[in-house]
Amino acid sequence: MQIPPSFLENAEKKGFSKNHRKTLKFNIGKYEAKVVQGKRQFADLEHARKLAKNIKWHTMANLPRLLLEFEHHFTARGGKVIWAENAEEAQIAVQKILEAKEAKMVVKSKSMITEEIELNSFLEKKGVQVVETDLGEFIVQLREEPPYHIVTPAMHLSKEDVAQLFHEKYGTPADSTPESITAFVRKELRILFQQAKVGISGGNFLVADTGSVVLVTNEGNARMASTFPDTHIAIVGIEKVIPSLNHLDLFLPLLATYGTGQDLTVYNTILNGPRQPHEHDGPSEMYVILLDNGRTEILEDPKKRQSLYCIRCGSCLNACPVYKTIGGHTYDSPYSGPIGSVLSPHLHIGEFEDYVHLSHASSLCGKCTESCPVKIDIHQMLLHNRHEEAAWDTQSRSELRAWKAWRSVSLSRTKMNVPRFAKNITANLFLKKLWGPRREFPKFPSKTFNQLWKKGKV
Repeated sequence: MQIPPSFLENAEKKGFSKNHRKTLKFNIGKYEAKVVQGKRQFADLEHARKLAKNIKWHTMANLPRLLLEFEHHFTARGGKVIWAENAEEAQIAVQKILEAKEAKMVVKSKSMITEEIELNSFLEKKGVQVVETDLGEFIVQLREEPPYHIVTPAMHLSKEDVAQLFHEKYGTPADSTPESITAFVRKELRILFQQAKVGISGGNFLVADTGSVVLVTNEGNARMASTFPDTHIAIVGIEKVIPSLNHLDLFLPLLATYGTGQDLTVYNTILNGPRQPHEHDGPSEMYVILLDNGRTEILEDPKKRQSLYCIRCGSCLNACPVYKTIGGHTYDSPYSGPIGSVLSPHLHIGEFEDYVHLSHASSLCGKCTESCPVKIDIHQMLLHNRHEEAAWDTQSRSELRAWKAWRSVSLSRTKMNVPRFAKNITANLFLKKLWGPRREFPKFPSKTFNQLWKKGKV
């Protein structure tokens, strides 16, 4: 396995940054305290999680039919569905809509799938201004950074960092409070909401039996981006469909609790298409772009299929000791943390070997699986990626030689029982550098287990 030097460098930089770890510990600590409270709303949390997993299993088993059912109901109300096999097709579809509307600026609600297809950079190269309207996304856009976290994109920043950023960009007081910064951004964005011809969002869920797109936010920006502009484009992964509107009473509380510790998010918007003749607000045109981008291939593999159950709550990131050490940007993928490590090698955002190293950035402690609201066996899927990597024969020659040497030694009692000093010299010669400068290299004991066993010492 070839681990990118940038990953190792960034992991070390973030892992040993006291400020980074302090900020992350504080922000995740607040999340963890809220989640404990949020879980109390469920009379039987385990039953809710099992039910959600079963619904997702049923969905994946019937995905083609459910997607066609969604399309039928959505288009019946005047909506338009575009099927995109990959990122390029999705980008071009958006570009054609913007050109038809002569739009040079779009307002955009928080959407990880647009990060996946690199929509912002694509549109900016075409001369279109993209304005992120989620406060966290707005902040990282000002910093020219990708989102740090699936749910809270600016989790790595303290309130002092944000105040300094707005002081530099807009001349606001350097000691601005979060409340004053929020009020400032709200005022700026309201003008842009009214000016934009096109609004872009993702979609938390697609409802098959009603042809609905469900958007979940705590700031109301998705509602603004889908109401003020005359055209709304929702880009959604094909795995986001659920069979029935009735299932939202399970999935919305699960997403809120595991995402932010709330009983329910503040704004839960259900869109059934463009504005109808008897309605007073909403877009006159609404498009849903259904993105595949490798999801069908994941669906075809029974061992990978569970990863498509993910509802993007970010819970596994907050539970993961590796994520809490190296942070989100180190992964260099739209999807970070444990679920990102599972998905990234298989989505068409790069080659398998570009991201399979992320499956090794795990302690396999199982906290990710334990924290998943839909009970995805995430740590087992990380192991599956490692097995697939071995089958693809992506290991370097040096790694193969090392395993060959290890096998030779471990299968030979004579080699295992060589004197302690010889083993320590050999290990120091070949392994000490790999062990790292910050850890004390272990020394072999004077007696092996085999020798102690013969003397009755064990």
